[in-house]
Amino acid sequence: MFVHADCRLDPEWTQAVAAFMTAASGSERAGYFDLALDDPSPAARRLERLVAWRCRWLALPYGDQGLLIARTLYEAMGGFAPLPLMEDVDIVRRLGRRRLRRLGVRCLASARRYRHGGYWSRPLRNLVCLGLYFAGVAPRRIARLYG
Repeated sequence: MFVHADCRLDPEWTQAVAAFMTAASGSERAGYFDLALDDPSPAARRLERLVAWRCRWLALPYGDQGLLIARTLYEAMGGFAPLPLMEDVDIVRRLGRRRLRRLGVRCLASARRYRHGGYWSRPLRNLVCLGLYFAGVAPRRIARLYG
């Protein structure tokens, strides 16, 4: 299980993880948590809804949502690529939509970057970085823009 250092999982995470791991397809799939931000503002709730939409329709959970993946699948895929940025997007794309499952448990992430960079500016910057990555720009070049 991979979780960013500034994230905390809801108390029921252990049950969700155990159920996922013991399911017949648990070793062939990866799970991700629902993003929640540690900010009570309406802007934080809007961003959480956008992230939920992105995950549901584009199958693109990011690293700040955590990733649960069986060691055998992780190793078969070659693990995380040694990238300075977009390593989470890279592995999720290699996993593919059919192997991703929502775990239905919140991952409470720090909203510090959004409070500092703005709830509109920071996601737009992230979207530009994602677009550049999909266009083939090297992650080391995108990292300079990401900041």
